[in-house]
Order: sequence, then structure tokens, then C-alpha cells
Amino acid sequence: MRINWKIWAGFLLSLVALLSYPFLFVRWPVPREFPCANLILFAIAMVLLILGLRRAFKPDKRIVSKIFSSLAAAFGVLLLAGLLFMIFVMGSWLPRSIGAPQVGQKAPDFTLTDSNDKPVTLAQLLSEPIDNKPPKGVLLIFYRGYW
Repeated sequence: MRINWKIWAGFLLSLVALLSYPFLFVRWPVPREFPCANLILFAIAMVLLILGLRRAFKPDKRIVSKIFSSLAAAFGVLLLAGLLFMIFVMGSWLPRSIGAPQVGQKAPDFTLTDSNDKPVTLAQLLSEPIDNKPPKGVLLIFYRGYW
């Protein structure tokens, strides 16, 4: 009797797909905001689980094989549902930032240091000419990562 490697590979890949989000992919902004890598891993895992279930339910297979394959596939689907719930449903439960500036709102004046450790204010950036022309505005980019 040969082992049904597709069902077990799909089950293990679904575990890797779920656990790789909080321990690996959450470090980078793109896969943290939308878990595309995890969803691709889950898609491959689901294909393997379906192929493994088809093999397990052939007429010549024992009932034990059918039961364990069904449990592995159901657990893999539950892991996918858990990730989707965590990202898309629980993510919407996060409170909105009340103090964050809105689009079009004038930013409050602030002072930060530049790359040469000199203080720079927003008012200074708005008043200093660039190429002998007054600036029309300042583009503020908020980077949430680490330097």
C-alpha cells in the first residue's frame, strides 16, 4: 500500500501557508496588506488536497484512508478560512485613526532632522524657493517600515 502523498503535502502546505503570514510575510508591507503569497500557497495546497481526496475515494481504498484524507482536507480548508477571516474580517475591526490627517487637510507644522542631522520645518520647506521659484506644496510620505 502506498501513502497518499498529495493529501499530506496539501495539508502540510496549508500549515506553512497559514504560519508563514505572521512569522515571515508580515515583515514586508505588500504581503502584510494583501497576503498574495499566502493565498498562492493555499491555492496550491487546495489543488493537492483535492487530488489527494480523489485518490483516497477510489473504490479500492480502505475506509481509514478515506477518513484521514477527509480530516486532512477539512483541516486545510479550515486553515484557509481562518486566514481569510483574520485578514479580511478582523482587519476591518481595527479602529480608524481619529488624529490622522485627511486628504486635502493642511498638515500641522513639524520639525524633523534631515539626512545631515539639521532640523527642517514644514514652514521652511514651504517658503524656501526651488530653482528661484516658490514651491507650490510639499509631498509628505509616511513610511511605516524600519530604516
